[in-house]
Amino acid sequence: MDAPASTLEAPPPGLLGLEALVESRGLVAPETLARARIVQAETGERFHSVLTRLGLVSEQALAQLIAEAASLPIASASDYPALPLATDRVSERFLREFKAVLLRETDRGFDAAMVDPLDPYPRRALAFALGAPVTLSVARASDVEAALERLYGAQADDAFAIDGEADLADLERLKDMASDAPAIRAINRLIARAVEERASDIHLEAAEDSLTVRFRVDGEMHNLEAFPAAMRAPIVSRIKVMAGLNIAERRAPQDGRLRLAVRGHDIDLRVATSPTINGESVVLRLLDRTKLTLDFTALGFDGEVLAKLRETLARPNGVVLVTGPTGSGKTTTLYAALNELNTPQRKILTIEDPIEYRLAGVNQMQVNPAIGLNFAAALRSFLRQDPDVMMVGEVRDLETARVAVQAALTGHMILSTLHTNSAASSVTRLLDMGIEPFLITSTLNAVLAQRLVRRLCESCREPYAPIAPIETRTEDGEVRRIEIDRLYHPKGCPACGGTGFHGRVALVELLVMDAEIARLVLDRAEAREIAAAALAGSMRSMLSDGVMKAWAGITTLEEVLRVTGET
Repeated sequence: MDAPASTLEAPPPGLLGLEALVESRGLVAPETLARARIVQAETGERFHSVLTRLGLVSEQALAQLIAEAASLPIASASDYPALPLATDRVSERFLREFKAVLLRETDRGFDAAMVDPLDPYPRRALAFALGAPVTLSVARASDVEAALERLYGAQADDAFAIDGEADLADLERLKDMASDAPAIRAINRLIARAVEERASDIHLEAAEDSLTVRFRVDGEMHNLEAFPAAMRAPIVSRIKVMAGLNIAERRAPQDGRLRLAVRGHDIDLRVATSPTINGESVVLRLLDRTKLTLDFTALGFDGEVLAKLRETLARPNGVVLVTGPTGSGKTTTLYAALNELNTPQRKILTIEDPIEYRLAGVNQMQVNPAIGLNFAAALRSFLRQDPDVMMVGEVRDLETARVAVQAALTGHMILSTLHTNSAASSVTRLLDMGIEPFLITSTLNAVLAQRLVRRLCESCREPYAPIAPIETRTEDGEVRRIEIDRLYHPKGCPACGGTGFHGRVALVELLVMDAEIARLVLDRAEAREIAAAALAGSMRSMLSDGVMKAWAGITTLEEVLRVTGET
């Protein structure tokens, strides 16, 4: 838990009930609160359930509000027990009704977590039924539901253990599992919580005796909870049904897609299943169109870099490449570029693998290897569609590179990505692919290299003064001394979930083709020489961009050094 718990047998003097507390703190607008009361009267739901179900208040914000008002800690996922407690005295029905879980028995009585500990009835009823004092903490509804599903909800499914290839009876059993209420509730709850916690991916990993759930938030993996092994098949089967996959196929990977309404808006999810030694694992990638940032400044571009990038995009033809490892935000940057170019005067076509977000006014196409539709084939077909701008998901091979270069030579703007470590190495990568140097110098406008670092939470970041110049060592062994008078530490607060970070920002370096770079390309110079020439000109290195962002309190120096490969 986050702090020592306190025993509550009666509300502290002056403590408001939840409804009055929400109103007094202005957490919800008065007219919205009135609508919530109407919904509660019609449905009979608990007030906290109405608030979170309608998306008026997040679970975390509600828990934090109650915790601060009642001076109680918030229970963490690790506080919940592996087995139910005091089943002879407290019924499952009571716990589900009042969203409560017994955490542990102590020499003082019992510790319990409750979504609304401000409600005096369940608090007193729990203490009366147990015949002992109850020490309370505040719970998030999704944590309670997960614990109750784990402790009580899966017991009826213990007989189902399906491995190997499904026969007809197994298939019918899988269908029954997929329609089981516990599996449906568990998945809906996980997705809703992932959206609330800004997770980009949900990982359901088959372990020997459980199904482990992990979220990826701001690029980092976080353990969430574990379902018993008996819940593996129902949960995976339900996801397959939702994504239109073959529930009987458990030996081969499958990919699918689905759309759900969560907290009042649509969420697209990409689903990928994978057979493992312990059973099927599933990864769900969350694509929330409402949270897609297509503004260069918000993504981390500023000043001279942004001005130069916009200048290269404004040219009528040429190639602009975005490079970096998987998960470095290349697709988002390309979408931001398309957003700037997307005017009624331009026709824009894209070929992607897969299409992550739908862009209004842009003609998007997805790769389909089964019918021979790859990047190169799509590019060739695009040339007959009278386009102005074409975006190619990735330059993977010589064929795609050649078609892209030829398209640029014939008056089109081409945007694409490469998997290289730096802007300069993208140029040598094209040479290694077999593109002639004169074609590169004639068509390549710019290469943008980028990495993502975690953004410091503005609510709790703390400044400090480094006690000495910072020394870093590059992969080449070069030692660099960085003089800087101010940096920031992450601290952690309710706004960032205690991590100290909230969101991510790009570190970038932009190499623009000029006469000196062109000369080096024609001479087939190494990436190191090209990078040195670019830095001697106007290019700001990714490390320098990161140090400036660390000084400004946008990220930490540790994050910068982690992603730039400096030590």
